[in-house]
Amino acid sequence: MLKLMIVDDQVILKESLKYIFSQDTDFFVVGTAENGQEAVERTPLYEPDVILMDIKMPIMDGVEATKRIKTLYPHVRIIVLTTFLEEGYIVDAMRYGASGYLLKDALPEEIKRALIIVSEGGTYMNPNAVTKLVDRFSRAMDAEVVTDAKSFEALTEREIAILKQIVEGFSNIEIAGHLFISEGTVKNHITKILIKLNLRDRTQLAIYAIRSGL
Repeated sequence: MLKLMIVDDQVILKESLKYIFSQDTDFFVVGTAENGQEAVERTPLYEPDVILMDIKMPIMDGVEATKRIKTLYPHVRIIVLTTFLEEGYIVDAMRYGASGYLLKDALPEEIKRALIIVSEGGTYMNPNAVTKLVDRFSRAMDAEVVTDAKSFEALTEREIAILKQIVEGFSNIEIAGHLFISEGTVKNHITKILIKLNLRDRTQLAIYAIRSGL
């Protein structure tokens, strides 16, 4: 059961999300907050596994709260849940440690899927946010990936299959089920892929694969 904290200054949305996930046996809503400052203060009290974080809030916004929480409690996973699909918000949120970026029109099933994926160490993003992030990285932020990363020719067919699953946003458990292998085997393959391509993490893997046309 994942411990979830919901941070949003819109009371109706916050309470709706709290009700939805309180009915789901996969989650335990440990608490809520109405702004970033409350989120930072309550994180050590509630000890959430994952936080759903709004962006625009009074006193302290979600980007700053994400930065502070990830600095103090790096094990806590954060998904930004917002109405804003602006490049600056997306880049800053991911730079400061968010593991996901969703829009508030996402269905509960998609939010649940995102929560599970990030709790397992993955990343989950709205497709349009991915496009904006990749475009931004292409222009400036992650240019070194292009020059330093090696060719996909170094990968085996199995490794390419796993990489395609990562791009689709599947968790290690889901990839294991799709390819009929163990979760441990998936993790070992991902480690080998990172080494072969000279990349740091799953996010860079996904970005590089998208930019390379995989």
